[in-house]
Amino acid sequence: MFKSLLFLFLGLGFSFAHAQYPDKTIRLIVPFPAGGGADAVARLVAERLSVRLEQTVMVDNRAGAGGSIGALAVANAPSDGYTLLINNNGHAIVPNLQSVTWDPVKDFVAISQVSVLPMIIFTNAKSPITSVDQLIALARSSNKILTYGSSGIGGPLHLGMELFAKRADIKLLHVPYKGNAPMVAALLGGEIDLTMDTRAISYPLTQQGKLRALAVSSSKRLKSTPELPTLIELGLTGFTYEGWQGIFAPKNTPSTVVAKLNKELNSMIENPDVRKKLEDLGNEPHPSTQKEFSDLVQSEFIRYRKIITENQIKGE
Repeated sequence: MFKSLLFLFLGLGFSFAHAQYPDKTIRLIVPFPAGGGADAVARLVAERLSVRLEQTVMVDNRAGAGGSIGALAVANAPSDGYTLLINNNGHAIVPNLQSVTWDPVKDFVAISQVSVLPMIIFTNAKSPITSVDQLIALARSSNKILTYGSSGIGGPLHLGMELFAKRADIKLLHVPYKGNAPMVAALLGGEIDLTMDTRAISYPLTQQGKLRALAVSSSKRLKSTPELPTLIELGLTGFTYEGWQGIFAPKNTPSTVVAKLNKELNSMIENPDVRKKLEDLGNEPHPSTQKEFSDLVQSEFIRYRKIITENQIKGE
């Protein structure tokens, strides 16, 4: 009898603790350095989520190993909702490129997507390539293999261009750089022929007459760049390739906590001011259900594994 009452008491206490969530500071781990695009989105999320939850959400940058260090820190954290991860495509890419001690699906609860990052194919403004059709024709006929740059081996930009080349049935030579800045500098300097990049980083250079944007990789034209056709419109039927960012918690995080975080995140993303700030950072706001985001992560993990295997890509 005493044991039954004790278990009942402990159970009620456990449920009460969940009902009061959150009652202390939440750490939002960013697996990238401060100052980058991912960090900027994380700080916006932390700031606005703090208001909605009436509790401090603190950004904690844990950079290194392509995001693996930060992901591992969250995978090993208590499953109580007080340590969260904000990550991008790398969450599904890194385990396919290097040996890690965490699983992107089994060791995490995918809480909610925050945004998508449509990609754009760019050339130098002085390049003779002025359209995707011309790019494909030139790649198929020229004795010179066209080169494209990326921000690093196995990164989203590298894999996106490999996927594009395969679908377009062309061969391109990959030239990796240590980050977006040197990659864009190489394109500006004529060292490479083209690249795929996010709108926020490279698109402003088209407005300055330095780069030329050819097409977007999203399923629909973007409101921010309505003049750019999609690759689907240009003949690559069904082709979509987008970056994404979302929030994760350690596995076994209580469903009540996950549900509350999902609700507050979605409400936050729907706020017009937050939407504008995300768009200014080159993101398309994208609220989701927990299942939608979980399904995305699983499908992306499989998709990237196929790209990496077929192209025999090895991590750095």
